[in-house]
Amino acid sequence: QLQLVESGGGLVQPGGSLRLSCATSGFTLGYYAIGWFRQAPGKEPEGVSCISSGGGSTTYADSVKGRFTISRDNAKNTVYLQMNSLKPEDTAVYYCARTWAYVCSTRRADFGSWGQGTQVTVSS
Repeated sequence: QLQLVESGGGLVQPGGSLRLSCATSGFTLGYYAIGWFRQAPGKEPEGVSCISSGGGSTTYADSVKGRFTISRDNAKNTVYLQMNSLKPEDTAVYYCARTWAYVCSTRRADFGSWGQGTQVTVSS
């Protein structure tokens, strides 16, 4: 059974850091690109970052470039999102999702399997 399970969210002050994890099972992680998305209340889902199957290619939304870093450990079946210098506007539910291919896509429709999400709240 294919599963993606996010963890690591929480409440953090502005300027703080969090590391999100996406633990996967039921498929060979090394064959697929993985993306992180977020959705704030009342807003459309936003693509945050993506990493290719081997980790050699990464993409970031302009809003998080220089602050967030995506990485993966295929041996541990886990993808990470290190988030530094967090801002209140980063508050959202964060989801990881699997594409059908080894390269990243800019289309949300290409991510067919999703986790349940983890809440990140940035507030003083």
